Amino acid sequence: MRRFAALILIPQLAAAAAEAPAATTPPVPAAVAQPIEIRPEDLRSFVAVLRAVKDGYVDPVDDSRLLQGAIAGVLADLDPHSAYLTAEELKQWDEDVQGLYGGLGIEVIGVDGELRVIAPIDDSPAARAGIRAGDAIIAIDGVAVAEREDEALDQLRGAPGSSVELSIQRGSEQELLSFKLTREVIMAQSVRTRWLEPGYAYLRLSMFQENTGVEFRDRVRKLKADGGALRGAVLDLRDNPGGVLQAAVEVCDALLEGGVVVKTDGRLASADGTYSAGPGDLLDGAPLVVLIDGGSASAAEIVAGALQDHQRALVVGKRSFGKGSVQNILPLESGGAIKLTTARYYTPSGHSIQAQGIVPDIVLSDVQLVREDSGPQIIESEATLSGHLEAVEPAATSAAPRDAELDTDYALSAALNALKAMVVARRQGGAARG
Repeated sequence: MRRFAALILIPQLAAAAAEAPAATTPPVPAAVAQPIEIRPEDLRSFVAVLRAVKDGYVDPVDDSRLLQGAIAGVLADLDPHSAYLTAEELKQWDEDVQGLYGGLGIEVIGVDGELRVIAPIDDSPAARAGIRAGDAIIAIDGVAVAEREDEALDQLRGAPGSSVELSIQRGSEQELLSFKLTREVIMAQSVRTRWLEPGYAYLRLSMFQENTGVEFRDRVRKLKADGGALRGAVLDLRDNPGGVLQAAVEVCDALLEGGVVVKTDGRLASADGTYSAGPGDLLDGAPLVVLIDGGSASAAEIVAGALQDHQRALVVGKRSFGKGSVQNILPLESGGAIKLTTARYYTPSGHSIQAQGIVPDIVLSDVQLVREDSGPQIIESEATLSGHLEAVEPAATSAAPRDAELDTDYALSAALNALKAMVVARRQGGAARG
């Protein structure tokens, strides 16, 4: 997958762009249109560079390619998320939002001549191979990303069944890791739910697509219908790179009784907005823990920030990615588009998380759970002693099911323990208020 985390779609601005007549520049309301003032000497320098490349570059260069490169350069110099999209890339954006494409299932962003992994998508080739958030893709099929940075993103996609080899730098490790992956049809399922233990639900959001809000409500309702009384829930936003703003608002609307979810602030009136939740908490006020990490970005941070600011949830994990800017896709007459940063977003308390991230209420360290080897048994148990009394058991009861992932996922186990503490504290508080 491409840089899906960079897309936060403002409905008003997107609609204005779609309805505007085709133009060679992004549509901007006339009332706020800014004059373009280019000094003659700057224009002459630009033309001189184009002429020098056209006449002297080692291989012939098409004029259209030169101009598209110039446009891409203008946008790339603004910030890491603004970019020029060709018609093919725009088509891929649509696939990303809808969640169906051929590739590896990996969210990346270009940083200093490498592709930095924001997050692998759950149950994708990338995730199954063990690629992690924060990994840096240095080379694809033996060719350095820095040598073909403009094409590197496209190399991650391809026909299902085709293979690709990634060379990855992980943290401070000196030796590069090699992963040979087979592309698949990625049907990204953004919502997963299950029971961790009786009464304790696990709600996993891997990204925010157009239908995530509806899917979230449907799956939570089904889980409650199948599993009985709900004591509390863990909302897992780890390695969630973000996506569509409206989907994040809809998820918050399902978990809040009301109030502001997020505010956007930009230079255009259509980029300013306040998004709020209506009444009705899908969990009926049950305690909620939100899990985040360094791979939680954009729309995932909107959800975590809103639930934290409204004191609806306890946020547990690591500081999030810190992407607090808003992008919109503005179409061009050529069939392509520009992805332009149009606003910053703010949590309900007015906090900008740009380059700051969401700070968890409980910060967790990097710990891996492993089963302890009990070793040789030195002291015998009562059952091994000769002549011990036989046990008399009450009527047999079935063991309570417990999710196996709790034995290996430290953060998830810690979140469940925190959730149980919240349930106990609420019960004791209710009894004390009696």
